[in-house]
Amino acid sequence: MSENYRSREERRQVQKKKQPASKKTKPKGKTSFFRKFLISCLLLGIVGLVAGVATFFVMIKDAPKLEKAKLVNPLSSKIYDKDGNLVYEYGKEKRTNVTYDQIPKLVENAFLATEDSRFYEHSGVDFKGTARAVLVSLKGDYGSQGGSTITQQVIKNYFLSMEKTSKRKVQEIYLAYKLEQQYSKHEILEMYLNKINLGNRSYGIATAAQNYYGKELKDLTLPEVAMLAGLPKAPNNYDPTKKENVQRATERRNTVLNLMNRHGYITKAEMEEASKVPVDKNIKSAAELQAMPYTAFMDAVVKEVEKEIPDVNIGSDGLEIYTTLDPKAQKLADNILNTNIINYPNDKFQGAFTFMDTKTGEVRAIGSGRGENKAVFKGHNMAIELDRAAGSTMKPIFDYAPAIEYLKWATYHQIDDSPFKYSTGQELRNADRSHLGPITMREALKMSRNVPAVKTAKEVGISKSKEFSEKLGITFNVAPTESTAIGTNEASPTEIAGAYAAFGNDGKYTKPHFVKKVVYPDGKSQSFGQKPKSVMADSTAYMITDMLRSVVTSGTGTSANVASLDVAGKTGTTNYSSKQLAQYGIPESATRDSWFAGYTPQYTMAVWTGYTKDGKDEYISSKNTKIAQLIFKEMMSEMATDKSRFKMPSSVIQEGSELRIKGEKRDSSPNTSVPDTTEQPKQDQQQKTEEEKNQEELKKQEELKKQEEQKKQDELKKQEELKKQEEQKKQDELNKQNEQNNGNGQGNTTPPNNGGGQGNTTPPNNGEGQGNTTPPNNGGGQGNTTPPNNGGGQGNTTPPNNGGDQGNTTPPTNGGGGQGNTTPTPPATTPPTTGGNTGEVPANNGQ
Repeated sequence: MSENYRSREERRQVQKKKQPASKKTKPKGKTSFFRKFLISCLLLGIVGLVAGVATFFVMIKDAPKLEKAKLVNPLSSKIYDKDGNLVYEYGKEKRTNVTYDQIPKLVENAFLATEDSRFYEHSGVDFKGTARAVLVSLKGDYGSQGGSTITQQVIKNYFLSMEKTSKRKVQEIYLAYKLEQQYSKHEILEMYLNKINLGNRSYGIATAAQNYYGKELKDLTLPEVAMLAGLPKAPNNYDPTKKENVQRATERRNTVLNLMNRHGYITKAEMEEASKVPVDKNIKSAAELQAMPYTAFMDAVVKEVEKEIPDVNIGSDGLEIYTTLDPKAQKLADNILNTNIINYPNDKFQGAFTFMDTKTGEVRAIGSGRGENKAVFKGHNMAIELDRAAGSTMKPIFDYAPAIEYLKWATYHQIDDSPFKYSTGQELRNADRSHLGPITMREALKMSRNVPAVKTAKEVGISKSKEFSEKLGITFNVAPTESTAIGTNEASPTEIAGAYAAFGNDGKYTKPHFVKKVVYPDGKSQSFGQKPKSVMADSTAYMITDMLRSVVTSGTGTSANVASLDVAGKTGTTNYSSKQLAQYGIPESATRDSWFAGYTPQYTMAVWTGYTKDGKDEYISSKNTKIAQLIFKEMMSEMATDKSRFKMPSSVIQEGSELRIKGEKRDSSPNTSVPDTTEQPKQDQQQKTEEEKNQEELKKQEELKKQEEQKKQDELKKQEELKKQEEQKKQDELNKQNEQNNGNGQGNTTPPNNGGGQGNTTPPNNGEGQGNTTPPNNGGGQGNTTPPNNGGGQGNTTPPNNGGDQGNTTPPTNGGGGQGNTTPTPPATTPPTTGGNTGEVPANNGQ
């Protein structure tokens, strides 16, 4: 029992001891609550973390891949002039890539201090720097610290859009870490400095240095570098080329200098000194930054490259394009068309031309339009794309050069300028409605006679003339006909210039071109140079050149002549159809197109002038047909420095002032028999061709001249009658005096001649052996005389001289050593002369 008791007692004691312990369960219950709370929070945190991680992965699920191809910048193409000087960068984004080794330390430090001072310490995202930037901004120092690292900015610029969303920010952070794992810091910095937008189409630091300062990176000063480093934040607001931005740009530049000093990149003294420099010092003007220079030429360059390399993208492929441009010549070309160097009739009057090297075919400058029609980039370029009838500038190309080449004609070959009809029966006429009969080829070309031109082309054969012309770069949109011989086909100034250059280059044709070569980013290049092709004998080229000299010295192109140069050239004009004349109410003397094409041993130039639209007031008047020649003369006078003359080849024989091919028989007499050719003209019956130009106007002028001349002749007759009466009166008085003469041996004698060889004389000699003269001299050598000669010299002449060297004499002599006495007669009536150049008349299609 006792054991059991003790056992119970023990149990009781044990229970007593346990009772206080049971009282302590209340704190244990509190601990359990907090524990549960913490566990709940932990569980919620885990859930949130899982959800966050899940959200993160969802957000980055469609993040772009870091493809290397996307890290390649679109590069603008650089265009250089003929001497290798940079003229323009073509592309939406002007950019020049540089490697890290090409980036000066000063430039690197400026951008690190401004954009990411812990760039070399973080792994793509700088949480510490971001927090610091927020704190600094809260203090009011806005913009002195960047919120994104350089790595993040690379991601934004190369891979992400500019939208501001949490998803884009998460992707930016994720990709920044990945980029840091795949590329070195130097590579990332290089990507950044080649991509950033610095305003004024300047992408990348190297391009900005050129655009703003015209310098290489290595040549930039501290103030210049600081200005550029401040631009990424807001390029438009801190652009110092704009006057309204100068104050803001100065403050931003000084902020960059302060940051560079704070981070130990420059000293305080350097900072203060650089801060004193005007922010716009050495800055190019806004106009220089934005304008494309030499628009027409740049347009021709780009079109030529795109034609030759169809799959190239000039705006983004980073090409180096070396052109044939001469900036001096191009500036002059622009000034000639768009200033008052030439007296243009109005703003609507247009001009276009191509100025090129005679030997190489390299185009040095072009002119394309005036005022509203001035060429725009990627627009219509009249110098290379104009299609207007070429007029008589085609005669050397289509008619006379083939005649020399195939028929071996000499320059004195005779062509019958006589009435002629096309195969259709339509009459072909010269500009002056006259015919000169047999004339030399030289004269026919010099005076731009239409009938000889067509007869020449027919004798050569229209098909052969076409073939010859095509070798000179002339294209035909329609099949040539007889009228093509006087220039009804369309052409551009560049085509005509190329053809004429072959005459000046010993018969070798070099296609006109604007580009020398193109260099690709990988260093490979493609040549655009054109090799000369022999398209005619040197004898043909020189004989045409020599005849075209005559055009400039004494023919229809005298306004283009430059005294110090050996110039050869040809005029050309076209007119309107009768339908157009009636439609617009313009005079028949109106000219539609006026051309001049010419060359020297150094340069060749073809000029077109006219209006782009036909209208009542949009035609070339007779006084303005020479403007094309004046444009040519202005360019050649300023640009041509080679004073040498074209050299006659050994294949040509000179006979007086004429030429023939060596080894060929002397040319035949006039060839009036012209064989028919199979090509039949498709002449528009309403279209007046060149030979009909100005016919009505000329007729009126001739009638007026005849009336005026008749009036003068009538007046002269009256004067002669009055003088006769006065002379007769004097004779009667002298006879009376002779009767009273006492025979002292002086004075006038009446007896018959005693055999001394002198005729009977009545009036006293005036002492010089010349008779008395009364009528006016009309341009001859001797005046008209009426009194009898006393035996000393010339008889008396009466009619006015019509242009010769001697006056007209009519009466017979009295028989002596000299000439007998003559009596006055009425002056002969003759038509006025035309001065020889019948083709050179106002608004003449034959020019």
